[in-house]
Amino acid sequence: MILPCIAAARRFDANAHRPFLIGAEQVGWIRERDVPLLARWPDVFEIANDGVTLAAMFDTVDLRSAALASVIGALAADGRIPGWRNETYAIRNAFDAPPLAYIERAASRFFGTMTYAVHLNGVVECADGGAPFGGAPQLWIARRSHTKATDPGMLDNVVAGGIGWGFGIAETIVKECWEEAGIPAQVAASAVAGRTAHVLQSLPEGTQAEQVFIYDLALPADFAPRNQDGEVGEHRLARIDEVARWIEEGALTVDASLATLDCLLRRRWIDEDACEGIDTLFAPPALG
Repeated sequence: MILPCIAAARRFDANAHRPFLIGAEQVGWIRERDVPLLARWPDVFEIANDGVTLAAMFDTVDLRSAALASVIGALAADGRIPGWRNETYAIRNAFDAPPLAYIERAASRFFGTMTYAVHLNGVVECADGGAPFGGAPQLWIARRSHTKATDPGMLDNVVAGGIGWGFGIAETIVKECWEEAGIPAQVAASAVAGRTAHVLQSLPEGTQAEQVFIYDLALPADFAPRNQDGEVGEHRLARIDEVARWIEEGALTVDASLATLDCLLRRRWIDEDACEGIDTLFAPPALG
């Protein structure tokens, strides 16, 4: 069975978008219906049938960033870029590549630029200490706050967050673990890497082109997550069959579903035949 999250992670029609380029390098996707909005800035964008290119005169990181910032501010004021974060993301097609420009996080989906995130599975190996064979494993699952700009109220991994410019993966894990679940740094540091998922999907606010670094973290049976930043509404400790059902029903976000499936598959807690197509999401999607 192809689960809804697997289909959604590749629900993208390139024909409904135009490539966004800096120089000769494609760095994003702009929806056809949004392209006319950029015609207000003929000095910033070169608009053609086969793509939208940042003007060549902006030939440094600082110049590109400043040009884009003025456009992004105006689009946000017009309500075209919702959910302003006051966080800086870098435009780069690989996590270790030098930035081509810096933009406000909320604008990344309007321009369809590559973003990076960490998702952490909070695993309680033996939640029932007195049960036979040490008890069944369980997962801590969070419910996103209803005030979140994206996916409000949906179920999520116990820790999940975007990687802002200037932060590495390990730093982001430690930061997000504390903010979202009150997990101390010394515990967060023991997170173990899983696979990396790639999402390319159309959303109401634009395109999510994201690389998700997946980690597992073993948590003590007597630990209960406590949100610190108001971005999580509740936490619940769930059985594997409950979590699998939520994934099948689409109750978890797409990103969280993929991260959780990776954990369940690696640990052989579910059968690989139950999620046809999952392996395709651990390779980057082809552009075009």
